[in-house]
Amino acid sequence: MAVLGALLGLFVLFNFLLPLLAGLFKLVLIVGVIALLVFVVVTVMSKSSRSE
Repeated sequence: MAVLGALLGLFVLFNFLLPLLAGLFKLVLIVGVIALLVFVVVTVMSKSSRSE
């Protein structure tokens, strides 16, 4: 029974949890890149409007 439980635990880990974590990591990475681009655009715009 313990072996069966361990195999079932590994099945759940590799088939459900790891793809979920990989999807969340990709989502966080995409949101982070978008936030960085917005930050750079706002910084450049504020510096150019301040110099005029």
